[in-house]
Amino acid sequence: QVQLVESGGGLVQAGGSLRLSCAASGRTFKIYAMGWFRQAPGKEREFVARINWSGGATYYADSVRGRFTLSRDNAKNTVFLQMNSLKPEDTAVYYCAADATVATIMSIPDEYDYWGQGTQVTVSS
Repeated sequence: QVQLVESGGGLVQAGGSLRLSCAASGRTFKIYAMGWFRQAPGKEREFVARINWSGGATYYADSVRGRFTLSRDNAKNTVFLQMNSLKPEDTAVYYCAADATVATIMSIPDEYDYWGQGTQVTVSS
């Protein structure tokens, strides 16, 4: 099994920045890629970004590209989501997810095998 623990959420004003972290433990050798999703009240969980564990290729949703940056520290089994120029519409619970079976479609939550508990990000206007 793989355990994921997110941290770094909070309240920030529009235009501000936050950095989320996701630390993986357990059978981390199984991880092919790590992703971030978010879910706002009354909405479906949506894809934010993804990073391949080996090679570090990154992928972003159009809504965050240019504002969010995903990076990793393989030695610490941790990924970081740097969020800049935050907007009120970025308000959501952010979830870290691990892909251990090589997702066919990276933006679909069901393609990920392990999930963290989520961390709240609130952007005030």
